[in-house]
Amino acid sequence: MTIKEFLILVGLGVIWGASFLFIKVAVVAVPPFTVAFGRTALAALTLYLVLRSTGLNLPRLGRMWGPFLVMGLFNGALPYTLITWAEIYIDSGLAAILNALMPLFTVLLAHFLTRDEKLNWMKVVGIALGFLGILVLIGPAVLKGLGTHLFSQLAVIGAAMCYAVAVIFGRRLRDIPPLVSATGQLTGAALLTMPLSMVFDAPWRLSATPLAVGALVCLSLLGTALAYLLYYYLLPRIGPTNVSLVTYLIPLTGVFWGALILGERLHWSAFLSLGLILAGIAGVNNRLPRFSSTSRVRIGPAAD
Repeated sequence: MTIKEFLILVGLGVIWGASFLFIKVAVVAVPPFTVAFGRTALAALTLYLVLRSTGLNLPRLGRMWGPFLVMGLFNGALPYTLITWAEIYIDSGLAAILNALMPLFTVLLAHFLTRDEKLNWMKVVGIALGFLGILVLIGPAVLKGLGTHLFSQLAVIGAAMCYAVAVIFGRRLRDIPPLVSATGQLTGAALLTMPLSMVFDAPWRLSATPLAVGALVCLSLLGTALAYLLYYYLLPRIGPTNVSLVTYLIPLTGVFWGALILGERLHWSAFLSLGLILAGIAGVNNRLPRFSSTSRVRIGPAAD
């Protein structure tokens, strides 16, 4: 991995971490279904324009749109809505930490749903550390009784599980150009969230503030469209193993943005939970990040 590629990877982590900040600001004046619809629709349109500029196009209506809708549901509509609703009640940094459970759920689901990604003792330890992090984070809330904050935390955990399902299901789209797949699934997510937004939120009646609208636009153009482009730029150059390192960066940058812009001050248990979850991610990946002192930055094993 070159210095340029490493900096792009860090930038991707910063952008995705900032998405939790944008959600927190937008949901103050824009309801969750409309945030999810606006985010996916504008991002899909942006990626479609990029797609057409490269000479590619989306497939015609037919068999391929079934998988796009499934991916749109589990990689967009459901998690975007759950996280947005949760951030009405919990801090953006806390949502970023809980969202980091996605790789742990992915490894667990892959053991049961695939033939070539079985658990080993390191992965089991990693999963155990991650779930210990959950107990540290939400255990006190359970002891105090089932409240809104607990359900909000569970909603983000549910979103992380949705992303894990999308990773497993997305294996069947491996023969489709990545930009086509990204545009198709975002379009599917927009189609799924549009009727929910129209029926439950009536967005034409909203009195959204310029700040909320600006946050939603940033969430769509930066946190979704640009992030997808950077992700798929890196994927063939450094491989999925190295790209997956962005998982370490998202909760860290999410907490940073929440503290810097929103003045969030998380309880010590949140940082202990973050440490356990990141250790769990390292365990399920069977490695820790490594850097070389040469002009090329090496992180972990060679690119796949």
